[in-house]
Amino acid sequence: MAVTVRVLVPAKTAENAQTTQYTSVGATVIIDKFTATNYSATAATISVNLVTAATVAGNDNLIVKLKTLQPSETYTFPELVGQVLMASGFISTLAGTASAINIRVSGREIT
Repeated sequence: MAVTVRVLVPAKTAENAQTTQYTSVGATVIIDKFTATNYSATAATISVNLVTAATVAGNDNLIVKLKTLQPSETYTFPELVGQVLMASGFISTLAGTASAINIRVSGREIT
């Protein structure tokens, strides 16, 4: 069994449409850090889904719903740290506003 530390989602702006940010390909993944920063001048929201293979992002796999970040606020999502994705599982996000929130995710892939 090999464990590889990885940046799962390099720093990027979260989209204001439901978007797959990372998919586990042939590995079990443990999320170690999920960071979101609101770089806009107004409050903005983000929702995060952890989705199992062969399903879609929806209420049944919604982990964080409409987390409001104030201007310049950074949040590290303790709700997501330690969560596990099995092979073909994925992380999906939905920002309430385009061009407001940057995200970055790191973790471990176990093969």
